[in-house]
Amino acid sequence: MSQLIISVGREFGSGGRVIAEALAERFGIPVYDRHLITDIAAKTHLTPEEVEKYNEAPKPHIISRRVRGFSNSIEDNIAEMQFNFIREKAESGESFVVVGRCSESKLRDFKCLVSLFILGDMDAKIKRVMEVYELNEADAKELIEKKDKKRKRYHNYHISLHWGDSRLYDLCINSSRLGIDGTVDALEKYIRARVENMEKE
Repeated sequence: MSQLIISVGREFGSGGRVIAEALAERFGIPVYDRHLITDIAAKTHLTPEEVEKYNEAPKPHIISRRVRGFSNSIEDNIAEMQFNFIREKAESGESFVVVGRCSESKLRDFKCLVSLFILGDMDAKIKRVMEVYELNEADAKELIEKKDKKRKRYHNYHISLHWGDSRLYDLCINSSRLGIDGTVDALEKYIRARVENMEKE
């Protein structure tokens, strides 16, 4: 297949970003996640730290306001720039992996898209977050809930179907069942099978 786009939605602590990076390596294609932040910062008057602050952030309930030259909410503007970035990459014919950014919906009209959602058992996610961020159990659980609430609000603001709704994705998988490496192996087999079917269409 001349083009392959892999969209990876994920629960916080599920290892979704690591899985996305591993899939990108196995298919020899770039992954867009943090790269979007530096790209947008370079095109605006914002610093990478400011873009990171509003990255995948839901629009606040208060009325839109002008911030650093943006006429609408800064959250909306950054989201739109990210959507445009991944769409331009897709329209150029590039193959890539993209993490989050409502990409399973924003790019769903591309036949080469394979959309995935990574979830996990809460106890496994807590353990992973405790290790990665050096937090105690209570703080890890609180961070997971906070991050997923933020992602859900962001996604549901921009997309009609809800974040994590299985109807949005080609495949949802619990990374707690096979572990990170096993999940990557399973997803690689699935994607290669999908590509084979796409080539027959």
